Amino acid sequence: MAGTYKMTIAGLERELPLCPLNDKIDIAAFIMFSDVELTVACAEELIKKCPECDVILTAESKGIPLAFEMARRLGKPYVVARKSVKLYMTDPVSVTVKSITTASEQTLYLSKEKAAMLNGRKVLLLDDVISTGESLIALEKLTAAAGGEIVGKAAVLAEGDAADRDDIIFLEKLPLFFK
Repeated sequence: MAGTYKMTIAGLERELPLCPLNDKIDIAAFIMFSDVELTVACAEELIKKCPECDVILTAESKGIPLAFEMARRLGKPYVVARKSVKLYMTDPVSVTVKSITTASEQTLYLSKEKAAMLNGRKVLLLDDVISTGESLIALEKLTAAAGGEIVGKAAVLAEGDAADRDDIIFLEKLPLFFK
């Protein structure tokens, strides 16, 4: 690793490890897992910025703690788009995604029952970091396939050019680190 990047997120200071994406770019790894204080603070701050929704949709896995905490605070359900079909999933809806932090294409799935939770409902799309926007596109496609209405797209951090988008809600800008 090439060091760390110090930043303040939802009023809390954190040092994010810098990880090589390729020969030219490092990214700062933002991992909310195990950081309950940060998860709670980010959920509280994002709720203030997000529109009213009926259900929250996130992709497996790093957005799950944030989706849970926001859903808990709002008294709303949340749905997780899974990265593989599980035995209990009936008639899954699927879309394929290529994310900046994953080596190969991934497919996200919703069971028929989870898709029904989005049908006719106001859906808030949620992730930990929005970078290329590919994961967000996959969540948009799943929401459309399920018959949901997207009312907002939110993340804790907007990385690189994503910070210039006017269609997403985020707490902080996260730079890319060019070598």
